[in-house]
Amino acid sequence: MTLQPKCEDVETAEGVAITVTGVAQVKVMVDNELLGYACEQFLGKSVMEIKSVILQTLEGHLRSILGTLTVEQIYQDRDRFAALVREVAAPDVGRMGIEILSFTIKDVYDKVEYLSSLGKSQTAAVQRDADIGVAEAERDAGIREAECKKEMMDIKFQADTKMADSKRGLEMQKAAFNQEVNTKKAEAQLAYELQAAKEQQKIRLEEIEIEVVQRKKQITIEEKEIDRTEKELIATVKRPAESEAYKMQQLAEGQKMKKVLTAQAEAEKIRRIGEAEAGSIEAIGKAEAEKMRLKAEAYQHYGEAAKTALVLEALPKIAGKVAAPLAQTNEIVILSGDGSRVTGEVNRLLAELPVSVNALTGVDLMKIPFLQKMTNPQA
Repeated sequence: MTLQPKCEDVETAEGVAITVTGVAQVKVMVDNELLGYACEQFLGKSVMEIKSVILQTLEGHLRSILGTLTVEQIYQDRDRFAALVREVAAPDVGRMGIEILSFTIKDVYDKVEYLSSLGKSQTAAVQRDADIGVAEAERDAGIREAECKKEMMDIKFQADTKMADSKRGLEMQKAAFNQEVNTKKAEAQLAYELQAAKEQQKIRLEEIEIEVVQRKKQITIEEKEIDRTEKELIATVKRPAESEAYKMQQLAEGQKMKKVLTAQAEAEKIRRIGEAEAGSIEAIGKAEAEKMRLKAEAYQHYGEAAKTALVLEALPKIAGKVAAPLAQTNEIVILSGDGSRVTGEVNRLLAELPVSVNALTGVDLMKIPFLQKMTNPQA
């Protein structure tokens, strides 16, 4: 089968839209397995349908390859472009049992006159090459002329160099002579300065020795002055201070002894006063004890009569203490409707008095004869 794939207005890698037509020769492969693929794909279809399927496959690969190439690559190397299409499309159509026998580019054109511009650029390139050829010829002529001038200048330079070398040799010899002379002068000057330095060093050493001697003398004088000052301080400050300290110490010890003796005397005084007071108290106590003893013996001797005498002796005092609050009372009013009852109340109070005295002292007043008559007039 002969197919004519065509891709219109397909953009190349540079974005230029071109139209490409080609011619492809294909056939069904006779290998049993591949023939089975072809039967599976195309059995029951007409020749036109088979051509349409294969054509669409070729055009799809052609379109994809155009997008990866430039116009110049497609136009100038059509064989390589066709081989690339066969290489890419062969596996796909081979899986359909179809073999590409050949594929060629029939025509390439565009609607924006890009390809015609390439022709013009080619013409311009040829013209450019011609101009370049003329320029190169002129350049070669100029180079040759420059080379001749260079040769002439080289010869002149060589002559000048030889003259300069001779002059430099003369100057170097002069410099060497001057250097030798200056070296000798410098050595002589250095030797003079070195000797002068040695002499100056000797002078300085002698000056240092003199300063050392003077310093030793000054130190001796200062040591003597220090000894004198120390002795003067001992005589004027230390000794008076020691005397004053000894005086203060003796005074302090005297004051201390005085206070001790005063304290001892005061203690002795207090001790003796205490002993005297103790003796007085002891004597008073012994006298009181003797008095009480004698009273006890008298009470024991006289018995109840003595006790009664003591009670009678104490009754006025007791009555005085009891009547002390009543001494400040102007009058006592006993309220009673019966005059005989006043007398009865007074008699009752007198009758209760012995009982109260017995309770306080243990002495029974009712045993005294004249009190019995007072309390019991009928008796």
